This record gives sequence, C-alpha cells and structure tokens, in this order.
Amino acid sequence: MTADKRKLAAQLLSNGGSSEPSFAQSIADELVSYLNEWHSLPETWDNQLDADIHRWYSNAPNVFPKRPYFSPSASNACPRELYHKALNAKKDVEAKPPYQGRWTRLGTAIGDMIQRDILFMAKHFGKKTGRVCPFDFERNEDGTPVFEDFAKRNHKIVRGGQTFYLYGTCDGILRYVTADGEILRVGLEIKSKQTTAAKTSLHSMREPEAKHVAQCVTYGPMYGVDYYVILYVNASKKSWVYPEGEFEKSPDIRAFGIEIKPHDIDAILDRFVDIRNAVDSGTPPALDLGAWTFNNYKTTIAKSLTDEELQTIREKVAQVRRSGMYASTKQQYAEALAFIERVREGEAV
Repeated sequence: MTADKRKLAAQLLSNGGSSEPSFAQSIADELVSYLNEWHSLPETWDNQLDADIHRWYSNAPNVFPKRPYFSPSASNACPRELYHKALNAKKDVEAKPPYQGRWTRLGTAIGDMIQRDILFMAKHFGKKTGRVCPFDFERNEDGTPVFEDFAKRNHKIVRGGQTFYLYGTCDGILRYVTADGEILRVGLEIKSKQTTAAKTSLHSMREPEAKHVAQCVTYGPMYGVDYYVILYVNASKKSWVYPEGEFEKSPDIRAFGIEIKPHDIDAILDRFVDIRNAVDSGTPPALDLGAWTFNNYKTTIAKSLTDEELQTIREKVAQVRRSGMYASTKQQYAEALAFIERVREGEAV
C-alpha cells in the first residue's frame, strides 16, 4: 500500500477515538437483526413482487458514462491504473480460471438475494411478526427501487481546476425509519466473502475494508447520503448445525455503519483531481503493487514504465521479500514484478 493510500485508509477508517457505537453502526446492527429474523422464518412467496422485479430489469434504463469519469468502485485503486484508464489505454483481456467466474457470479447473486429480501421484508415482515420493518428501498418516480440499473448516474464534480464525473450505481439507497419516526436515507453496499467461514468472525473482521469505505464515501455526494451500511455476506459455512455459541462468534453476515463527512469526501475527490492533473501534465503516478491483482491495465503499465521506475519496483519487491509481511503479499509483489519483466522482455525481442 502506497503512502497516500495508507493515509487515505487511516482517515476513512478513523472514528475519532470513540469506543461507543456510532449512530451509523446502530443502523447497521439493526439491519443485521432484521435480516437474521427474516431468514429464520419460513420462506415467503410473492409471485407479484418477483414478477415486478423481473419486469423492472426487462426494461431497465441505459445510462452511459460522461467523460472524464471515475467509478466509486475504483476510488482506492492504483493511481497508475486510473491514469491509464483516463487515457483510454487498452484494457487487459485475459482468460480466467472457471472458479473465478463462478466466484464473481456468486457475489452478484448474493447481492441480488439481499436486495430481494429487503423488498420482501418491507412488504411482508409486519404480516409475519406483527412488527413493521423499518427498512425499505427508496423509489424512483416510476416505482422502481433505487438500486443497480435503476440508480445509475453521472454526478458532475468541479474541483481544483478540474471537471469530471462520478459514474456508476449503488447496491441501494434505503429509507430507514428511526424509533422516533424520522425517515433517513441510508446507502447500502453488499459485499460477499467466499473463502472461509472465519472470514466474517468477530476475531477476523473488526472493521470494514478501506477500499469499501472509500467506495461508499464516493457514493455520498452522488446520492446525497450521510450514512452508509457495508454488509458482508459469507457464502462459506462451517456446518449445517453450529455448536452452541459458535454463530455468535463467527456469524455469516456482518455490517458496518459509516458516517460520511465532508473531509472524507474531500480526500477522495482530491485524489481524483491529482489523477486528472497527472493526465494533463503527462506525468504518470507511481505504481501501487499492493493493488496489482485487480489492476486491469497490467500490460500497458508494464510497457510504460521507465528503467528508473522498474529499478524502484525491483528494490521494493526485494524489500518486501525481506520483511515480515504475509507470504501472500510477498507472492503478489513477486508475481507482479515477474509479469512486468516478461512483458518488457517480449517487447524488446
């Protein structure tokens, strides 16, 4: 992780030193409580609501990006990747293992499931329990829920002498009714975990991932929300029946509430301004090897590196190999360097 990303992550994850749960976290905890209760009840069938969902998607609006733009999901991406993306460089197209394709599809399916469950809870929770669910999705004028294809937008930013757009869509904008009856707009971001059941345990997951926080902060000005819930859903389970107390220690869903503050938004937007300035000056920013795995412009970057930059990368990889970092991190850095050198050797032939 580069110095600017470490600074950004620390800032976005800071809660001001308070050990008390925030109001945003109380919303997240309440959402988990309602989901747990809903998933404990017999499944509810509603052909009309399912038909509505399919009908909405069959005629979803098309919203295309206005350039130049940045996507919220790439808010914490490698600056060198964002630089080449802004230059419309050729994106890597490579075959991936089939299990990765299934992994991605399962992640999408998990998001679809939670969105459907919230729609069903809003309509049927009261009938099942005698208590009204305080969560529902905000609706567009045509009645469609504000999520996915029905929430896609371009949000114009004018800052630091630069003009660009925030383009993309969210997993949902919720209407949350407080105990006092106040209606608040709260963003929802759904993330899947599929490696091990321990991934979402209280021990392993103590805070949301910095890249997910950055993504939600970027959604803040796009949708005019101050609160966001990041919901992690783990597709991996230990067993069909958990020993007593095990579910409490290692639940399969976790949620973190964040309050989006102006200085958090400033940090993200300033980063985007820096990228646009780099594009204008033709000065590519440094490569972040820590974000190499999901970098979509590896080949272009490898070819664009100067000899001095390559030497700096070699020294960085050597330093990481000697460090106490995780073996997986060392492997990622080493594989990145090996890829870069293969590309450059092939280009020189």
